[in-house]
Amino acid sequence: MSYNLLKGKRGIIFGALNEQSIAWKVAEKAVEEGATITLSNTPVAVRMGEVSALADKLQCEVIPADATSVEDLENVFKRSMEVLGGPIDFVLHSIGMSPNVRKKRTYDDLDYDMLGKTLDISAVSFHKMIQAAKKLNAIADYGSILALSYVAAQRTFYGYNDMADAKALLESIARSFGYIYGREHNVRVNTISQSPTMTTAGSGVKGMDKLFDFANRMSPLGNASADECADYCIVMFSDLTRKVTMQNLFHDGGFSSVGMSLRAMATYEKGLDEYMDENGNIIYG
Repeated sequence: MSYNLLKGKRGIIFGALNEQSIAWKVAEKAVEEGATITLSNTPVAVRMGEVSALADKLQCEVIPADATSVEDLENVFKRSMEVLGGPIDFVLHSIGMSPNVRKKRTYDDLDYDMLGKTLDISAVSFHKMIQAAKKLNAIADYGSILALSYVAAQRTFYGYNDMADAKALLESIARSFGYIYGREHNVRVNTISQSPTMTTAGSGVKGMDKLFDFANRMSPLGNASADECADYCIVMFSDLTRKVTMQNLFHDGGFSSVGMSLRAMATYEKGLDEYMDENGNIIYG
């Protein structure tokens, strides 16, 4: 059901890769709610992924861009304003990747060059995106900028590795830029801390299937799906949330406020044998 929450609004969705992507769901719902949008992803993702099919479905343009390149980001905003016919009302940053996670490097054995890439791709790109938009005066007054985060920014989660550092930085950028952009142009900047979600990026995290199950058992309402996250994003893009800014908003079925649930406790009692080495020591790395 459409409520026309974004009727007449213009938006840019960064990071839609395939039908499992939260950004993909957000793009579909944004158009359903009356918005006109552009899509952006890396040139490789555009060539190899399915984003062109999404663009055809939504009748929108795909603008390839490396989110770590200020020049590319400036082009996305300039081209989007040209295509959509005016300043942008909402932006979604759904970008994250860790070479250390991909290479299965543990947190106490990180490659620092790869750590730099993790932070640049997953967090600093958000700063570059907002700064580029601000300098171009590309965001309309009372616009909304969102990035997707995870509770590992505040708490330690096995296997999440240096992506936790990236998410902590991402949330800090939202607060710092939210103050400046809000004061000067009434633009709000927030992050949404989403439940573990079986996206292409999420599936690369060590033990993601078990983390997904654990979070679901811990959460009174269960894990929030990609579709439900997209619904929340739409509300944050709409005029219904014009005074919400500089916040990290948990969208996780209550997980972030629970210490231990009965369902999780019952599972824990089954033992940790599969996580022990040959000497009976638990492997924590």
